[in-house]
This record gives sequence, structure tokens and C-alpha cells, in this order.
Amino acid sequence: MGGLTAALLLLYLFCLPRNIFKGTPYSTVVEDRNGELLGARIASDQQWRFPPSDSVPEKFSTALIMFEDRWFLFHHGVNPLAIIRAAIGNIKAGHVTSGGSTITMQVIRMSRGKDRNLRQKLIEAILATRLELRSSKEEIIGMYASHAPFGGNVVGLEAASWRYFGRPPAELSWGEAATLAVLPNSPADIHPGKNRVKLLQKRNRLLEILHEKGYLDSLDLELACEEPLPSEPMALPQDAYHLVEHYVKQSPGTRVRTNLDVHLQRKVQAVCDQWNDEFSQRGIEDLCAVVLDVHSGEILSYVGNANPERKRPGSDVDIPRSPRSTGSILKPILYCSLLQEGEILPYTLLPDIPVNINGFSPQNFNRQFEGAVPASEALARSLNVPSVHMLRRFGVPKFLDILRKCGITTMPKSASHYGLSLILGGGEGTLLDITGIYSGMSASYQDFIHEFPLKDKCALWYTFDALKEVNRPDEIDWQLISSVRKVAWKTGTSYGFRDAWAVGITSDYAVGVWAGNARGQGVPGLTGARTAGPVMFGIFNLLQPSGQENAYAADGWFKEPVYSDGITAEVCHESGHLAGKDCNHLDTLMLPSKAMKSDPCPYHKTIEGERTFILPPSMEWYYRQRHPEYKPYIPKNLEGSALMEFIYPEPGATIHIPRQLDGSIAGVTFNLAHRDPGTIVYWHLDREYAGQTRFIHQMNLKPEPGKHVVTAMDEKGNSVSVSFFVS
Repeated sequence: MGGLTAALLLLYLFCLPRNIFKGTPYSTVVEDRNGELLGARIASDQQWRFPPSDSVPEKFSTALIMFEDRWFLFHHGVNPLAIIRAAIGNIKAGHVTSGGSTITMQVIRMSRGKDRNLRQKLIEAILATRLELRSSKEEIIGMYASHAPFGGNVVGLEAASWRYFGRPPAELSWGEAATLAVLPNSPADIHPGKNRVKLLQKRNRLLEILHEKGYLDSLDLELACEEPLPSEPMALPQDAYHLVEHYVKQSPGTRVRTNLDVHLQRKVQAVCDQWNDEFSQRGIEDLCAVVLDVHSGEILSYVGNANPERKRPGSDVDIPRSPRSTGSILKPILYCSLLQEGEILPYTLLPDIPVNINGFSPQNFNRQFEGAVPASEALARSLNVPSVHMLRRFGVPKFLDILRKCGITTMPKSASHYGLSLILGGGEGTLLDITGIYSGMSASYQDFIHEFPLKDKCALWYTFDALKEVNRPDEIDWQLISSVRKVAWKTGTSYGFRDAWAVGITSDYAVGVWAGNARGQGVPGLTGARTAGPVMFGIFNLLQPSGQENAYAADGWFKEPVYSDGITAEVCHESGHLAGKDCNHLDTLMLPSKAMKSDPCPYHKTIEGERTFILPPSMEWYYRQRHPEYKPYIPKNLEGSALMEFIYPEPGATIHIPRQLDGSIAGVTFNLAHRDPGTIVYWHLDREYAGQTRFIHQMNLKPEPGKHVVTAMDEKGNSVSVSFFVS
């Protein structure tokens, strides 16, 4: 007998699964940082059933108990008096009018999904007592609220609250809570779509009971009874549409709490939708944006694509996570890396002359050359040729490693695959990754993060300082307007006008914007400055400085680094290099800690007893066209490469010579810079005379495939040569 009792006890203890709703499919629910609903997607069984919540609002809990099970707080799963009363009522009525089930028994029935008969009721009663031993009353109410049917394909209080009233359960009125409390009693026959008179009668009867029990006063009762019943189910919120879709794929059937701010999200979405409406008239169909909190790295707003309800090819693409050609958007990272490693100084003159590197011949956006330009200005103006020179100096493998450590996840191939075009859009990045890097630079400067590759404060500050000089898309002189907030920002435009980027940072926020067509077709005139830029500033106008000040930031902008953050050194004012012995105009600057590794000024020399600023011939030829203050100096003792220099091609370059439509060879134009343009230059291809030039030293030649040497000799016998390959 004792063994049988023990067996029955064990059977009772283990008769109820740990999770009685295991296997139940739930909707994917995505919330903002405060728990407000951003969006949800229907469960796999096509039911609107939100994942269980941690709490049940008191109004609904009270209304449910008063309607379904007044003795719920006192019984242990089964109420014998209720069963007897139900049996008597059923006998008198001649049919079943009440089952006498407690809330706990109804929870068991919901979890089992069995037919309702006497045998199943007995099993439900036993399991209900077991559930009461294991769970609190609050937990049982929560199970009921999460799994009760509310008519149609609406299951659970939270889904019902949003579908019928358009708000979360915590914001329900007494009339709304009472409506939902009576719905599960007969969801197949009574729901807001039909039998509205019976539903209204049940609700108002429950409200009167709540009044009698002291939960509502007379005025509350009157107002609650006057509340209209819901009509057709409402659509759920559709904020951050693409982010919700992302979590549907990543974490289906779960509740996801994001760091988004729903109020900011709606404002950013409105800005993007408005600009997208305008851009779409020019064939630019898609636009996305993200806002990051620099202090925490959290995503505050995420617009995967503007106007998602306007269905079009590509409207469902989650663009911030989609790899796109980066254009010029990576240039600040390269500039900062070079500063940090002491490869250049902030204002080092960089060559901006025609270059051909194994067939790669970059051009500036305006197709012009400056000859020489300070590194900071090259960044602010996004000049391509100086950027290629910077990457060539730094090294593609080293830069690619920096990008990956900073957070780029979309460049898996080798450095040789990307080559020097990497800095001009030869690789792909996502808006989310790239905006995260910019945010990381701001956070690293302010010591919010420490494990970040770009950490030299002087290098970071000079980068921010250069980026705040970028011309704004509205073409205003923002420096004259005190109310316009400073933003360090950069644009990018990919080859073929397919991608337009703009990413900006303050000490509080990072904002990234992309515009274009998700399917990849280009649009003439699509540039970062004229499309993504205005959107980015429109979003920044929504953001208020956090008010958090520290040693490196105040009122949303960056303070200059302190002297302990770097070193001080004398720098040549004209060249931006470390001062050399022949430099005569010096600036004392605070520089990155490795700055002393950089080269001293190569352009100041003492020639014939005079200190002279003299650029290489090829740089000088372009530089003096834009700098009338530059006085070319031709000392008597200059000769060879100090007197003249090939602009094109570079030594060892590989040249492809195109053919005309008729198949003939078009030839290639060789360029030479001579400090005295008026001199006569004689040209030779592989020792064979090819012609002479004066003033403009350009010569069209038609070399056959293979290795060749071109020699240029001036009338005084000075000569230079360059070797090259024709493919």
C-alpha cells in the first residue's frame, strides 16, 4: 500500500511538464528601449499571440477574476462550490450553461487543447492543483492572459489590446479591460466583429459588479459603460519596419527589446520619408539612415528604407546591413591612421598630380589637379589622388587590417584583390558598420571605449577638425552662424553614381545616411553631398546635445586634446612637414605621439646661398597654376630630375593603349614637367627620335606591346628617362 501511495505521489509530482505551453508558436515582437511596441509579426500558426509578458495590468486581472473566478485567490486550483453551482444551473437549464472551471483549470485546458468532456475535466482538475503548488497566483494569471483566445486569430491579452484598442494593456481603461475580460468566455461566438449587443451586455454587467465591489465609483461606472466597443481589428505599429523584419529572421517567435527610442524613430522616419518623396522624382528610389549614441554605441534610430509602405522593387531591402561600394567614406579612417602612425602630419603637402599605378589612374571628382595640397585639405575636399598617395604610403594590407579591427565585416578578400582602389570605393561596407566606426572614433577620443584601433587623441582631433571644414550641401557658410551645430562629416559617392553616403559625428551622436537604388542602378547627379548630406543634417537637427561634458567634449563638440595627449614640435608652415634646417617660417603644433617618425621638410633647400621653397617639377607645374604667390626658382646648377620630371607615366607603369573603332592604335600621351616651360625638349622612344615640344611638353606615342624607355632631353643637354610596359 505504501509503495502504491509513493508511486501515486511521484506520478502526481511529475504529471505536469515544466513548461506547459512548450511548442506554442509566438509572434515576433520588437520593442523600443522603454518597452513600447515598434512592430510585430504573426506567429507561424497564423495567430496573433505575443510572447508571455512579465506582468498583467491590475485592471484586467481584477476584471478577469470578478468575471471568471471570484474565489481564485483562495482556492488551490479547483473550487468545489463552483462546480456544484454549475451542475445545478446546467440541470435547471437543460443544457450546459457553465462549466465551473477555475482560471487555473482553464489555463490547463489551454495548454492541452483536448476535447471538453467529463474525463478531461477531471484530468484538468488534478493538473490544476499541481500547477497551483508550483506557481504563484500572479504567474497563473499571466499564463491565462498570454494564451486565452480573444476571437478570430487573436490570442492573449497583449495581442488583443493592440488589435482591438491600439495600445498596450497597461493603458487600458476600465471599460476596455472589462471588454477583454469577458471575450475569452466565448470567443467563437462573441467578439468585436459580431454579436455586439451580447458583448456589450456582458461587459456592462461586469462593470456593475466592479462598481458594487468598490473598484469603480459611480462616475467611473457611467463613463466606462458609455465607452464604445471596438470595431474591426487595428493594424499594429509599423515603426522600424526593416529592423522588425531582421529580428523575425534572427529571433523568430521572441520578444526583442532594442535600444531604439520610438519617438526619435518616428521623427527620423518622417525626415527620411519626406526626402525620399523628393528624391524619387529624380529616379532615386531608396534611402536609409541610422542614429547611434556615441556614449553607449547603441542604435537609437534605424530606418532600413524610407516609405516601406510604398511598395517598389527594393523597398523590402534592409539597406543598412547590405554591402555597398564605399566611395570616399573611408578616407577619414586612412587619414587618422597615417597621423597615428606618424606617416604624415596634419598639414603635410601631398602630391596631387596625374598618376598611373599598374593601369590604375585615379582622378579627382572635378578632373583637375592641384599639384600639392595639405593632407587636411585633401580630406576636407575629398580629393582622390592625394588619398591614393596616402594609401600607397600606408600600405593596403595594413589599412585593410585597420578597417577590419574597426568593425568592417564585408571585406573578406585579400589586400591584393582590393588594391589602391580600396580608398575610392573598391571595397564594400554597410552603413551600420561604417557609422559604427565613426561613432567609435568619437567614443575613443572621449575614453568611452578603449579597445579601438584608432586611439591617438591628437590624430583623432585633427581628423574631426578637418571634417568640420567640409562644405555643407546647402552651401551656407555655417561658421558665420552660431546657431548651427558643428558636425564632423564626410560624404562618399560610388562609381557610376550608384551609392551616396553621408556620415557625421558629434561628441554625442553618429548619424549615417545612404541614398540610391537598392537594386544598384546609378542615377546621374546622385552624390553624397547633394542627397545623403541634407538628410543627415535634417536628422542632426532633431538631436539635442546630451549635456554630458568631460575632458574632451562640451556642448556636443570636441575639445582640443591636452598636452599630455601628444608631443609638441616645430612644423614647416609651407610644407606641413617637420621643420628642416632650411625652413624659415615655423609653427609649433601639438602632434600625435609618433609624429617624429615623419619626414622633415623636403622642399626647403639652401641653393646658391638662398633659402628656397621648391617643389618637384611635376608638382610645381600644377601647383603654380593655382598658387600665384608661388615663385618658381631655376638655379643654374639644377639638372636632370631636379629640373624636369615625367608626370605620366610613372616608372615601371603598365599601360594599356586603346584602339580606335577602325582597329588602329590611338596612341598614348606622355606628359613632362620642366621648370622652364619655354625650353625645347627632344623626345626619344627606345633611342629613336620621336619629336620635340615647347611650352606644353606632351607627346603622343604608339609603342608596341612590351617593355620600352622614353627619354626627354632639353636643349641644354639635361635628360630624364622613364621605363614602362605596354600590355
